Amino acid sequence: MSGANNHDYHILPPSIWPLVGSFAALTMFGGLVMWFAKAPYATLVGGAGLIAVLFTFYSWWVDVVDEAHAGDHTPVVQLHLRYGMILFIASEVMFFVGWFWAWFDYSLFPQPLIFEDGEVTNMFGQAGADLLAQWPPKGMEVLDALKLPLLNTLILLCSGTAVTWAHHSLIHGDRKGLKQGLWLTIGLGVLFTALQVVEYIEAPFTMAGSNYGSAFFMATGFHGFHVLVGTIFLIVCQFRVYKGHFTPEQHFGFEAAAWYWHFVDVVWLFLFATIYVWGGWGAPVH
Repeated sequence: MSGANNHDYHILPPSIWPLVGSFAALTMFGGLVMWFAKAPYATLVGGAGLIAVLFTFYSWWVDVVDEAHAGDHTPVVQLHLRYGMILFIASEVMFFVGWFWAWFDYSLFPQPLIFEDGEVTNMFGQAGADLLAQWPPKGMEVLDALKLPLLNTLILLCSGTAVTWAHHSLIHGDRKGLKQGLWLTIGLGVLFTALQVVEYIEAPFTMAGSNYGSAFFMATGFHGFHVLVGTIFLIVCQFRVYKGHFTPEQHFGFEAAAWYWHFVDVVWLFLFATIYVWGGWGAPVH
């Protein structure tokens, strides 16, 4: 028949969302630049851009879900969607490599600095002639790795088990187990975020006080942001489950969320081992 598809690929129809998303991102970035420059209406411009970006996300993903229900996500298309998610997670891995690199550079090669006025100080902001820098900074209290950090590690490991349970239930057609596993994963994710906030409040150092604090809060803070994004991802999946979405044969949306959550778990294990345990070894604990 003329016009009939004789291949397994999905030819996308024209979409306005790439254009809308581009202008939305430009507006949001412009508002950020205005905020840095203390320009008027910076919050208004940046806020409008952020709302437009979120609206683009929602609308574009709704189109993708509709395509899946229309039967456009053939096995070949699903395979390529998986490739895309793998590449995205690989880019996230390299993002965290930068923060780990900074942490190891600071800790393995601590060097003194000389300020512009000629005063000799070490890289931790402690003035004086003692240039024998050490890591963690001399006299600095660090967080006890065996308290909240260890508890959060156990929480994330349990959440990884829960999302695997949900995935296994989905594959075997157990909708009740899918819902229970997802609710448990979401609850553990929220608990992790709450304990991370408590940890930051109780931290005996600040982000601006030393490069120890800067590297610590940037690495763990961005991980916390990824946990928040992953939790929202799973909440959306749970909403779709209650709407009857996902089948044992076609459930890439859930699979992508599960992959992302496992990535968050693995990154935390490296953070716990290198920053909390190894990075604070020998220093007085708070």
